[in-house]
Amino acid sequence: MRIGSRCGDRGEARDAPVLSVFRDDEDGFTTVAVALALLLSLTLVFAAASSGWVGSRSAEVQNVADAAAMAGANAVAGFSTIVQVVDACSLSLGLTGIVVLGAGLVLSCIPGLAVIGARVSSAGKSVLDARTSFVRSATAGIERLEAALPLIVVANSASCVAANCEDGLSYLGCAIPFPQRSESDFSALSVEVDDAGMDELSGRMREVSQESGEAYERMRAALERGWRADCGSAPYSLYERAGRLAGLSAVENRYYPTSDTWTFGAALVRARSYYAARLASESVRGSDAEELTDAACRRAFYEYALGEMRAGYWIERDDGSVDARMPELPRNADETRASSLYAQQAWPCTVESGSRVLHCSPSCPGALGPSSGRASLEQLDAGAVTRCGSCQMDVGELGRVAAASSSIENGFEYHWRLIVEASEDYRAARSEWAEAEAETRELAEEGEGAFEGALDQLSSGGPTLCPPGAWGCVSVVSRSDGTMVPGELTGAFLQSANLPAGVAVSAAALAPDEDTDGNNVLASFFDSLGAGDSVVGGSLDGLLELWGSLLVGYGSACEGIAEAGGGFLDSFDGVLGGTTGSWLKDQIKGALETAGFAPVDMRLRKPALANTQDVLDQSGYDDASTVREFVRRLPDSTTPYEFAQSLGVELTDGASGGRITVAELEIPGTGVSVPLTIDLSALGGVP
Repeated sequence: MRIGSRCGDRGEARDAPVLSVFRDDEDGFTTVAVALALLLSLTLVFAAASSGWVGSRSAEVQNVADAAAMAGANAVAGFSTIVQVVDACSLSLGLTGIVVLGAGLVLSCIPGLAVIGARVSSAGKSVLDARTSFVRSATAGIERLEAALPLIVVANSASCVAANCEDGLSYLGCAIPFPQRSESDFSALSVEVDDAGMDELSGRMREVSQESGEAYERMRAALERGWRADCGSAPYSLYERAGRLAGLSAVENRYYPTSDTWTFGAALVRARSYYAARLASESVRGSDAEELTDAACRRAFYEYALGEMRAGYWIERDDGSVDARMPELPRNADETRASSLYAQQAWPCTVESGSRVLHCSPSCPGALGPSSGRASLEQLDAGAVTRCGSCQMDVGELGRVAAASSSIENGFEYHWRLIVEASEDYRAARSEWAEAEAETRELAEEGEGAFEGALDQLSSGGPTLCPPGAWGCVSVVSRSDGTMVPGELTGAFLQSANLPAGVAVSAAALAPDEDTDGNNVLASFFDSLGAGDSVVGGSLDGLLELWGSLLVGYGSACEGIAEAGGGFLDSFDGVLGGTTGSWLKDQIKGALETAGFAPVDMRLRKPALANTQDVLDQSGYDDASTVREFVRRLPDSTTPYEFAQSLGVELTDGASGGRITVAELEIPGTGVSVPLTIDLSALGGVP
């Protein structure tokens, strides 16, 4: 192949004059061609490199804007975590105080545990007082911290922008939080828990339970005395005397080894069997008038006693009352006159020498005249009949029948009288105990209502969190002009140039981190408090553990409260089933299970890039005009703070020295108060 055209008619070829500079006669490239090709190639390579550097550096302003927006939002995320921890402390302290007060109510219901109940109630009230103090200081601290949040956002983002100034590139800008002013509502934090009703009820319960306990002790003591007189005393007792004197069988004369299974009714049944046997075996006989009188009086006494025992009864009702009649037997003439024996017309009479004479029996040696019916000892004392000179039957003779056996330890009537006296004390004490128990039950029902009311106060909801930056943070970053394109390699091929000024806008908002669990934050927070051992001791050793469980379980309070609170209530010994205290404990545990606490989203928030227009739209700004205004104002501002203030952002320095104490937290059961101090450098720092 040849280059050129034929000339002349001879057909000889000639090379074009211009191309000959690049091609030689042997059809190869000349030196000029090679040099020119190398020059063009290098020029293109370095031009592309320069263009690439310009392009990458031009785009970096957007990366810086993205980083600034993320840095600003990161400060908002830190603030949100702080509020969540404070809310968890407030709720857990309130629940701890209420549960401990509830335990105090339960213990105050139980005689013998009232002292512990007072101590537990006092501890619960102290926890609620500590919560009140905490939420007051925490509310003020959070509001102060939130007021400083715009400054923290601006400072954090400006620091991020400044950190990206390198390789001769200078950036200016910061992030602006939206909303720019707080729309949070922390009033729910400071909701007062009304513990006055529970504290007052606990005091009244202790008084009533003390009365109940004293009455119960008297009741048990009377029961013990009655049992000892019936079965427990030695060498004589009603049981022993009934077997020895009346020969009763084991079926008729049952033995009770302890007072736990014995009642006064058992002694009444034994007495019926005893007097029935004695009456059946007693006949009116005697070798002389004195023996005949003694036999007649004994039979009359046994018959009267059997009738009294059969008319007696002993009924203990479920409401604690006792319906009973434990008959007292006469033991002398005066007491005989007060009994029905005195008026009974049971004594035979005869007419002797024109007078009507009363005898002990028709077999009396002095009963010689015709029969004249029967008369009473009362009629004898009134003079309606005459005393027999042989048997000398009168009320004194009848009164002596039980006198001896009622006065000495080996007499049946001696032990029966002890039983009757004990039964009267038992009835009176049991009546007082039943009244106190009924009042305790009424107070326990009031306590249940007060406990549920306190829970309702706490379950009204947490704080509404909408701090500056809650909708997002919009950053505006500018790059100054006049930056030279590096000319070390391209200077021989390209003319030097300046990188033009540039501006970028970005936005970041908070999004839940699905890989996090806020409970870990609370667990770490609890461990970091360094609470140490509880100084309450004794029955309240579990107080700190209860608070820790409720604090860490903040996210699932609706479930964890029942388990933690129920475990604390079950830790107290002496709350026996069937008692008012046991009933109240079950009611409180049921209230904990049905408490209306909504689950809390414990996922941590992390910054994520967002659409700038979405953030501005939510804030009520027109996207295009707002961005243009941001860009216009930025070059006129010498510092990020002036830029933020020019946009209406209030930059309040709420913490001198870069630290702020949010609240003073008293750790339950320890007496230790820990300041919750926030290092603002962790949120971005205030220079």
